[in-house]
Amino acid sequence: MENVLRPVTVIGGSLVATLIAGWLLDLLLRRADARHTETPLWGLLRRCRLPFQVVLCTSLLRASYRRAGILPDHAFGVGRFLTLVLIASAAWLAVRIATAVVDSTYARYAAVTEDDARVRRVRTQVTLIQRVVTALVVVVAAAAMLLTFPPMRAVGASLLASAGVLGIVAGIAAQAALGNLFAGLQIAFGDTVRIGDTVVVDKEWGRVEEITLTFLTVRTWDERRITMPVSYFTSKPYENWSRGGAQMTGTVFWHLDHSAPLDLMREQLQEILKELPEWDGRGGGLAVTDTTPHTVQVRAVVTAKDADDLWTLRCAVRERLITWLVTHHPHALPHIATTEASPRPGA
Repeated sequence: MENVLRPVTVIGGSLVATLIAGWLLDLLLRRADARHTETPLWGLLRRCRLPFQVVLCTSLLRASYRRAGILPDHAFGVGRFLTLVLIASAAWLAVRIATAVVDSTYARYAAVTEDDARVRRVRTQVTLIQRVVTALVVVVAAAAMLLTFPPMRAVGASLLASAGVLGIVAGIAAQAALGNLFAGLQIAFGDTVRIGDTVVVDKEWGRVEEITLTFLTVRTWDERRITMPVSYFTSKPYENWSRGGAQMTGTVFWHLDHSAPLDLMREQLQEILKELPEWDGRGGGLAVTDTTPHTVQVRAVVTAKDADDLWTLRCAVRERLITWLVTHHPHALPHIATTEASPRPGA
């Protein structure tokens, strides 16, 4: 009877202790979060409750499973299993803690920084750093789990002996992957493109939605996602409309008759711009930029605070000015002459 009660008591006691410790940890973190509202760190650390409980429960069982007589015929296997679970849960806890610290730091920085470009740059760097840390923790945890098996230690020694040859082979085989990896780090710390930037890539206009160590996702205006290797942004030219500030200048073109009332169009353009909230007031003008035997090309220059407002502003100006011409000056619209040409003098 004692051989049954002892394992059950140890396992049950470990579970109860784990639940109580998890409850106390969550209670302390909630109180700290309520007391320190200036930082979200304590609230984010509450996500670590589950991995903390797994680590604690596994540690208690790992320390007492032999004395408790849990599966005495398979003690070695039980110890190996608990060790693997402990390593995995410790890695899980480390990733959760690192993520909470990084997210808290970014949230506090974004709350006190008014420069949107700097916030997006920090967000990009933080995201990539977080992915690198997660990858390193996973690799170290996997290596530690493999080293618990004695045969793997011999394999590791033999691999180290031929590390030079393997390094050359791996470098050649993973050249593209390593190129993308270093390109991702270059983007993170070189500040060439950031999450939230408006870019034009391969004649596709969109906003950078996600950046990882190997690929970058651009969300286009029609909600398509273009996934590209990050090495593209370090080896080929592209347009970054958010670089150096989000303010932009755009143009609107019309092809009109030579008799178009240009002075009245300039006045009407100013009236239209004053009514549109997308116009930032920095600039707005109209000029004739080209002429053909049948039409003149009229260009308006308008400004907005970002690419989204500029697109809306250009469409609104184009539509309203055409409507005004149709209503008040229809003769200014391009037309094809169907009358006979006037005779030459003296003919």
